[in-house]
Amino acid sequence: MSLRQSPLADQHRTLDANLVDFGGWEMPVAYPTGTIAEHLACRNGAAMFDVSHLGSMRVEGPGAFDRLQATLTNDLAKIAPGRAQYTHLLDDADASVLDDIIVWWHPRTDGERDVFDVMPNASNTDRVIAALGGVDTTSTRAVIAVQGADARTIVEPVFAEAAAVGRFRVAHCTWQGAACVVAGTGYTGEPGIEIAVPVEAAGALWTALVDAGITPAGLGARDTLRLEAGLPLHGQELGPGITSLQAGLGWVVSWDKSAFAGREAALSEREAGVSRQLVGIATEGRRPARTGCAIKVDGVVSGEVTSGNFSPILGHGIAMGFVAPGLEAGTSVEVDVRGKALAGTVVDFPFVS
Repeated sequence: MSLRQSPLADQHRTLDANLVDFGGWEMPVAYPTGTIAEHLACRNGAAMFDVSHLGSMRVEGPGAFDRLQATLTNDLAKIAPGRAQYTHLLDDADASVLDDIIVWWHPRTDGERDVFDVMPNASNTDRVIAALGGVDTTSTRAVIAVQGADARTIVEPVFAEAAAVGRFRVAHCTWQGAACVVAGTGYTGEPGIEIAVPVEAAGALWTALVDAGITPAGLGARDTLRLEAGLPLHGQELGPGITSLQAGLGWVVSWDKSAFAGREAALSEREAGVSRQLVGIATEGRRPARTGCAIKVDGVVSGEVTSGNFSPILGHGIAMGFVAPGLEAGTSVEVDVRGKALAGTVVDFPFVS
């Protein structure tokens, strides 16, 4: 089966990106500058990512609010039109996280009509549609994430309306006649915006942002940035058998809501206590731990690494992994990397503030 193409595929090829298969999409993992340079551009200035492979589904009209509110874990009543919210879709049987999702609640421009863009992980779009209904709009737009301390400053001359969108705000913006939806969201730990732009205008906007001096960055830098920020990745820190509580994300669950998928199982786990917990581990030297490596405490296996890499900012390895509950920050551990012990210390998230 052929890979799906981003609306920005031609732009990536023009920039000599290294394209790889990512969840059935051909996406850039890095550009000639390299992952570390792209990572540092985001931390020290601004970088931009094509995240068009993420799903988009439109849920709107009468009953849309109630449908999302009765299914997802977070409480939409805590926000309002023109805001975004992070939330989970849980398995009803064991409360494991079927997907972690950003909901963009559009500003109300048609009386009291509610419009939501639900943004699942790419491989989970069909599952989320089955749970919530709605229309898959992924193929109608590209999504460009501009991230970094200087992101809004550099975007402003190109797309002033978008640059003005605040953190976790959602706005309707127009660029050269193209109607866009912009949210103050991202996945790097840095301030920034994500722009959903119609396919026909996507290439021109991407090129204008590159010409303004924003560094194109691939999936490799996106992963090291989210790891430094201590942000979970579905399929590694979230997924089958992994609950919100185990991942340290109990704040995503509005326990006072009368209904959401997986509520009874989640309440049971909260009462009984978790069987494992997600922790951060700082390791010595540049050699990183990798997914699946055993984590040992006093020579006894306590769990395993779910994500690990070299931190360009810290200059040493960092990892996330599940261990037995009760392991506190400051605890010394060893990570078994292909039979060799790698010394580490349990640390709080984020690794990089």
